[in-house]
Amino acid sequence: MKRAVAFALMGGVLILLVVVGVLVVREGGRIADPTDAKQVALGKVIYTDHCASCHGATLEGQPEWQTRKPDGRLPAPPQDASGHTWHHADDQLFGIIKNGIGAYAPPGYESDMTAFGSVLTDEQVNAVLAFIKSNWPVDIQARQAEASRRAKQ
Repeated sequence: MKRAVAFALMGGVLILLVVVGVLVVREGGRIADPTDAKQVALGKVIYTDHCASCHGATLEGQPEWQTRKPDGRLPAPPQDASGHTWHHADDQLFGIIKNGIGAYAPPGYESDMTAFGSVLTDEQVNAVLAFIKSNWPVDIQARQAEASRRAKQ
């Protein structure tokens, strides 16, 4: 009897590991969790080092961020709740940081946003996103999480 229970427990653990593994693969291994204090703290450091010079120390963006500059490019938008970042799904935000905005913008769109794929690891990109998201009000976090969930369907 004990042996059967042990096998059942092992089987349950194995199934749980498979399910978690499938979810991690399905999610691309990317998790930006605004409730993970360690990830948010790492993200704050990385944001300060790599993002704040354009997007602002307090995520405020550049002045008149919705008005094109003389070169036709838009200033860096805010990353706080006043901007549009939270309207995008996690995968899209991850891709923009990692690969630049090119694949996500209309044809011919030019931006000063650089790709950080050769500078930041996936873990660091997720940490930056976790930090940014942690600064949004709870209702905005929920709306952005729903956009991410819908994008996966």
